[in-house]
Amino acid sequence: MIKGRDIVVIGIQAWDIEIGSNCKNIATEFARYNRVLYVNPPLDRATLKREANTEKVMKRIQIQKGLQKDLVSIGENLWNLYPKNRIESINWLPSHSLFKVLNKRNNRLFAKNIRSAMERLDFKDVLLFNDSSMFLGFHLKELLPISFYTYYMRDYLIKVPYWKRHGERMEPQLIKKADVVVNNSTLYAEYGAKFNKNSFMVGQGCDLSLFNDEGNNIPIPAEFTNIPRPIIGYVGYLTGMRLDIGLLEYMAQKNKDWSIVLVGPEDEAFRNSALHEMDNVYFLGSKDSKELPAYVKGFDIAMNPQVVNDWTIGNYPRKIDEYLAMGKPVLATHTKAMEMFQNHVYLAETKEDYIALAQRALKENSSELIKSRIAFAKSHTWENNVGAIYEAIQKSA
Repeated sequence: MIKGRDIVVIGIQAWDIEIGSNCKNIATEFARYNRVLYVNPPLDRATLKREANTEKVMKRIQIQKGLQKDLVSIGENLWNLYPKNRIESINWLPSHSLFKVLNKRNNRLFAKNIRSAMERLDFKDVLLFNDSSMFLGFHLKELLPISFYTYYMRDYLIKVPYWKRHGERMEPQLIKKADVVVNNSTLYAEYGAKFNKNSFMVGQGCDLSLFNDEGNNIPIPAEFTNIPRPIIGYVGYLTGMRLDIGLLEYMAQKNKDWSIVLVGPEDEAFRNSALHEMDNVYFLGSKDSKELPAYVKGFDIAMNPQVVNDWTIGNYPRKIDEYLAMGKPVLATHTKAMEMFQNHVYLAETKEDYIALAQRALKENSSELIKSRIAFAKSHTWENNVGAIYEAIQKSA
């Protein structure tokens, strides 16, 4: 446990992002016993041009002009900083040498705003927590008066085209000079350990309150009434970049008495797939996040049919915890990140495995297994996750 410290959090997601954010959850947990400054990414020239008329960009322009406050309290012991300085959009540059020069300039502008907020809040002996911001966080250890630097990895960003161009060279350097590297996947922890001996797997936190149905109060949606059972389902974004369309087609073809139910918005690959021509595949469309537990409850088996690639191989799949919190048998693709779930999830390596394991899951489900799944999911709290981060920091100090 770390208490009574001043912590600055930077990352690649602003506090006013619409979707859920690991970094925001971690910062909120930090603030239970510490003072926390959450720093939004600064406005860059490309975003200003592309999104000039959006509410978020207009707010940042107002802040830059001094018409709104740049530093606001958003909770007990928790502040949010909107950096005033505008930075250049430089990731497109083919020259890595030029990128490094201009990136250092961006870091100086960013650090100046952070330092100003730290002084106004009288932050001392600061811990810096960097959520994957490998470019804007690259020089902050030298540019800010901090006592400890933590780098947090939760995605294989250097395999994503935007980050790959310069990140493949810069992220290993940043990992090397960090005081500790914390990761939500064993794969990322092993990657970090290549450059820094203080690389730790700290797991993942989840807010599972929506998925608590121990009182059996969540109703199954009426859409399930005319869908034959057993139902094997998935909730989430239906994208060919992450999900194995061929596997889903195989499952539907091989077991026509099974219903494959897919809940979520589709990308072009899914919209154009043969799944739409299959009588036992049901697309229920996009749903509000608050409705998702009801749809999971309607499944006999919940699945995560990932395709294995650079984007998925190390990702911690939060939806697995959500499925387990509902007590559902869970069928998923075997990846390095999924190994921590192996005692509670049916892990498949082939399409044939998916069929055999689904049959097994349907056959052996029991009240004891349901209770075990729920208990395991409940152990993945943000409190436990941040506790592991604290432990990694203390081991490396």
